[in-house]
Formats: sequence, C-alpha cells, structure tokens
Amino acid sequence: MTDLSISQYANDLLPVTESQTDNQTQVGAEISIEQLYKYYADVKVLEDLDLNIEAGEFVAIVGRSGCGKSTLLRLIADLEQPSYGEIKFKSLRNFREGITSDDIRVMFQDPRLLPWKNILNNVQLGLNKDQHDKAEQLLEKVGLKEKSKLWPSQLSGGQRQRAALARALSHTPRILLLDEPLGALDALTRLEMQNLIEKLWLEQGFTTILVTHDVSEAVQLADRIILLDQGHIAQQFSIDLPRPRQKGRAFAELEQQVLTAVLAT
Repeated sequence: MTDLSISQYANDLLPVTESQTDNQTQVGAEISIEQLYKYYADVKVLEDLDLNIEAGEFVAIVGRSGCGKSTLLRLIADLEQPSYGEIKFKSLRNFREGITSDDIRVMFQDPRLLPWKNILNNVQLGLNKDQHDKAEQLLEKVGLKEKSKLWPSQLSGGQRQRAALARALSHTPRILLLDEPLGALDALTRLEMQNLIEKLWLEQGFTTILVTHDVSEAVQLADRIILLDQGHIAQQFSIDLPRPRQKGRAFAELEQQVLTAVLAT
C-alpha cells in the first residue's frame, strides 16, 4: 500500500480530461538550443545538439545511462555552462535577460527538502509573506494539506516528492525540469505522481522537460519523446494519443517502438 489513500485524493490525482484544458493559461517559455556542445575535460557529453521546444510543450528525454540526458537538463537550468552553443528563450540569449531563476524550476530524484523546516515552510521558501497562502493552496493540490506542519523525516518518499513538486510550482515557473523525480518510488505511488504532474501541467501550461529511463512513463506523459545517444539526438517520436491516456493497443505499439529504438543505441 502507498502512503496516501487513493480514494481520499481521487479528485486531485485523476488525469485531467481534454475539456479541462480549454481555460489553460499558456505561461510556458519556448526553448531554442543551437549547436550545443558540452565537454568534461576530454570527455564529450553533448555534441552539436539542436532542439526546439514549444511553449507549454511536454517533452520526455530518454536514452541509456551516460547519453547526456541529465547534463542537458542542467545546462537548460543554468546549473552548468555549455562548452559551446546557445540556449535561448524566445528572443532571449541567456537566463539573465528577462528569464529569472524563479521562471525555471528543477525537481530531482532526491526531493532536497530542508530537514530543519516543516513542509509548509519548505514550500514557502523564497516567497514573500503575502504569497504564503499560495503554498498552502499548493499543498492542498498535492494532497498534503494535513501534513503541512510535519518535518520531512516524518513523510514517506512519495509524500516528500509531492512536497518537492509543490515547492517547484510555488513560484509559477515557466519551465519545469524533471530529472528522474519518480525513479525511487513504488509502482502505485509513481502512477499517482504521474497523474498529478500531468494534471498540474495541463492546468498551468508551463513547459516541461522530463528525463526518465521509463519508456512507459515517457509515452504516458509526453507530447514528444527525444532519444539521446552519445550526446546526439538519435530519434524523435510524436505522441498524439488523446488524454487521459489509456494503455491499449496504440499505447503499447508506441511504447514498443520507443523501447526498440532505445535498445538499438
């Protein structure tokens, strides 16, 4: 059993239907990557990579370990600098011309909550006092309203990731970067988190890039899947299945197509 009752949070966790996206506010930023290279000493991790991501698009990046997935995410987040090339946001040339740190949020496999602050205070980090109510609203959205006064050590792994997601969204980011955030969760909790991420993405319209080793997760969530191989884009797959997605024949065929491509790298 998971730490959360599915029935208790059913309204928050069920996928959003297509009709619910009609009023979606498009806040996402367009990302343009041109001739991107990244070296660590003599080791080439990314090479001559070109990629355009539309505002509000949900992109999943898959590939074998060491292919450059997480490095690409860190470069977009400005946690590292390219060896060569550019990452632009619409007409912007870098993160300091119109795009602030609050516009880009990263969620890692480790939730990275501050252990000396309770869950509410963790979500409130960086918010002005007049924005603190927003943190409480986000905790309610992720099913942690009753856990807000607890310490991170008192929560399960799934609950800590929910808190990390609420914190990532507290500044209304234009870009959300997900670096294997669900990899350590049990299967049922992982499905709940997938539904929750999809629901909040559809509601808020931020651009999302997910790095994952789980091909099924990529097909479930993404508009487009990018397969990296040794620092290059090997293939791209458009996922035009209607939402909420059901794991039927079309889903299975796409999943197998992507998995076969990954195994061939």
